[in-house]
Amino acid sequence: MGILHEEKVLGETIYSLEEKVSVFLAEDSTGDSDRSLDGEPEENNSDNTDPVERTLYWESQEALLQEILDHYNLTVPKLRREISQTIEVVKEADFCKCSKPSVNGCTHCLRRAVVNLLCEKGFRATLCTSKWKHTRKYPGGTHEYIEVVASTLSLKKHVTLLMELEFRDQFKIAKACEEYHKLVSQLPEYYIGKPDHLNAIVHVVCDAAKKSMKEKKIHMGPWRKRSFMQMKWSGSSQRRKPSFEQSLSSDQLISSSLMLRQASTSESCLQFTAAPAVVVT
Repeated sequence: MGILHEEKVLGETIYSLEEKVSVFLAEDSTGDSDRSLDGEPEENNSDNTDPVERTLYWESQEALLQEILDHYNLTVPKLRREISQTIEVVKEADFCKCSKPSVNGCTHCLRRAVVNLLCEKGFRATLCTSKWKHTRKYPGGTHEYIEVVASTLSLKKHVTLLMELEFRDQFKIAKACEEYHKLVSQLPEYYIGKPDHLNAIVHVVCDAAKKSMKEKKIHMGPWRKRSFMQMKWSGSSQRRKPSFEQSLSSDQLISSSLMLRQASTSESCLQFTAAPAVVVT
């Protein structure tokens, strides 16, 4: 009976994998972001999972995340490589302008410097700040990220990419189970891609975090829930372009731009519009 039960669960898991990927990559229009992938309320903290079902769950989550990451990696790969090179160039420069800079520089200064250098190269890059109010369910807060807008050569269509320079770190949980740590280790250090791929990843990883917290019998804080995580990269944001003087100097920017042009060996598949960042209040 154990073998038959395992085959039945495995078949159901594989059958639903492709459907789940399609759902996650579609636009989330239900608004039911306080429920898990299986429709179970977030408040239920019991976990009586059978060992076989537990193994199959984590294997299916890993396969599901990998499927989404495959979709992500196939989208604008040349652009992603070029932007990643920009980030590395900035990291090698003296980008932190804080009064008391840390050893590796603060992420806020890093974001501003990356936006400045991308704009210098002709990208339409914007520093964004998501803000949300305190409610009974969630604490209020803010989060910075970067938005890049480009247009395709063939369709003349704008493509909006979100950039998170600490993407993997957003999901790290010290007391999580080993399977969750393994899942998070698959995430890219930087996220540079479309919003729908980001939302799909958040769906999978936040559901896995909930499962891990249940197994460890640890309360899951509201800042770990999917709806809270999605607010960090929400569309209702303030967008601004920082001044060049507040990050890298002009000489450093010119030197970094030259280094990037020398490092790039192929033309990008996207055409960038050199334009200042739009300010939205």
